[in-house]
Amino acid sequence: MTKKQKKQLYRILTAVLIFLPVLWLPMNETGKFIGFLVCYAVIGWDIIWKAISNILHGQVFDENFLMTVATVGAMYLGDYKEGVTVMLFYQVGELFQSYAVSKSRRSIAGLMDIRPDYANVVREGKETRVDPDEVLVGDVILVKPGERVPLDGTVLEGNSTLDTSALTGESMPREIGAGAEVISGCINQTGTLRIRVGRPYGESTVSKILDLVENASSKKSRSEAFITRFAKYYTPSVVAAAALLAVLPPLLMGQAFTPWIHRALTFLVISCPCALVISVPLSFFGGIGGASKCGVLIKGSNYLEALAKAETVVFDKTGTLTKGSFAVTRCYPQGISGERLLELAACAEKDSSHPISRSIVKAYGKDTERFGVTDVQEIAGHGISVSLDGKKVLAGNTKLMRLKNIPFQPIAEAGTVVYVAEDGKYRGAVLIEDEIKEDAAFAVRELKKAGVRKTVMLTGDAKAVGEKVAEKLGLDLAYTELLPADKVEHMERLLAETSEKGRLAFVGDGINDAPVLARADIGIAMGGLGSDAAIEAADIVIMTDEPSKIASAMGISRKTLRIVRQNIIFALGVKGIMLLLGACGIASMWAAVFADVGVSVIAILNAVRALRVPKEDRVLKKESIRETAAA
Repeated sequence: MTKKQKKQLYRILTAVLIFLPVLWLPMNETGKFIGFLVCYAVIGWDIIWKAISNILHGQVFDENFLMTVATVGAMYLGDYKEGVTVMLFYQVGELFQSYAVSKSRRSIAGLMDIRPDYANVVREGKETRVDPDEVLVGDVILVKPGERVPLDGTVLEGNSTLDTSALTGESMPREIGAGAEVISGCINQTGTLRIRVGRPYGESTVSKILDLVENASSKKSRSEAFITRFAKYYTPSVVAAAALLAVLPPLLMGQAFTPWIHRALTFLVISCPCALVISVPLSFFGGIGGASKCGVLIKGSNYLEALAKAETVVFDKTGTLTKGSFAVTRCYPQGISGERLLELAACAEKDSSHPISRSIVKAYGKDTERFGVTDVQEIAGHGISVSLDGKKVLAGNTKLMRLKNIPFQPIAEAGTVVYVAEDGKYRGAVLIEDEIKEDAAFAVRELKKAGVRKTVMLTGDAKAVGEKVAEKLGLDLAYTELLPADKVEHMERLLAETSEKGRLAFVGDGINDAPVLARADIGIAMGGLGSDAAIEAADIVIMTDEPSKIASAMGISRKTLRIVRQNIIFALGVKGIMLLLGACGIASMWAAVFADVGVSVIAILNAVRALRVPKEDRVLKKESIRETAAA
């Protein structure tokens, strides 16, 4: 509990200690009046003060006004016990609501508690602790074990593991060393790191994320906007209805005013819209917090609501469904083993910095320095020639094989093929492809299970490559060889095919796909941790490179909307019935208390469910992913 909440609790307990003796002890009417009045003053003075203050500022019709009029009216009519009881239970409900809201906020605050307190800057050989805002680009900072990385940068010295769970939701630490790019907000676990700062704190990952989370509440969903408009007109309407209920029946039917005024006051207590006004925004807040636990940042409840209605999901390929890095996927040995083929290719390519060369060396996975590689010659546009233990080894494309008059077997596969020859003999070929992310197929399957009608891929890659990836992943459509302008054109066509109530989501890397991200109903950026463009252009940022998180976020959004609808229907339904009973004189002040406080408490408890996310949605479902890949 906060200090304010504790004070409120002590006031409630004090009021109860005064109320019970006054209620039970034999006292005359004057004594009971004084006792109840003191109790009412202890428990209700802040509500009355808020009502008066709001009236002076032009805000007349709110829950404070309704509760003040109802309880003061009850006290005036001599219903001291009911007046005090209503205010007491109202304050209990307010305390519960405050605790529920602060708990939800603390959950998100704890999750996103990534703001660094300081940075250890090395200047002129001395280590100085300064505010992160004071660190300049190019400065060298020290991050010791247990400390939070304060700014984005590059590791100069040191090896360590980083806890990225607050940013990505991933429990497994990330191993880093010299040359690795690090982002602010992570916790250094083991070794000391020397990091050269790459950008100022205001432009760092942690700063952008914090700004995103803090401003998420400003972008309201249609449901929240409806509740705001509803409360604006609802409260004055019920006050007018209560006034008419107190005056018209006695005047028209010649009855006493007192019972009708009592009904009107009961009507006011029942009418308080607390349940809706608090529970609906709390539900969306909880949904955004639950998505954050999965490593998904949603910029506002309007995007959370739109995601639940997505019926078409469009993917970019490179960096979204694939890793954007080359990897050896298959070997075609000829007269030698596959390992020997990789060995020859790795030895030939070991000194090259080309990504394809690096992928071959990585696939071989052994030390190549032990081989005596000499006479290295790069043949532009063809490949490379080296001497390996006195033998001439060639590695390159079909042009190289034809140039050296070496008979070979062309490989008709989508991807990059490196052909290898040794002493004039063809030894085989190595197929290199952009590696598909391990959970990409699983993500597509989960989206279809969630009700997405159409999955589409837009890519600038060759037709053979794009169609192969689409087939492997089970996508419905694939458009290949597209320029950025072509992607926008296809997006327009897909938007036109989307139903009136449905929404289209585009998933890209947030850098090359900014125009398409902006044009889609929902723009989702993958791997946004290191991408400024992703955080700026997208409506939703997947903090990890796991496309399966999209399905998890969609599940959270639909759960949140269900909770919102439940709260709206429940609150309005109970209010409607109780208002009718109150107007007819059947519902008492006690029933009014339940209709107000009870409904609010139940609605808030239901809203808090949006914050709870099962563990299987927060971590990668490795078994299910393997099963999908195998199928």
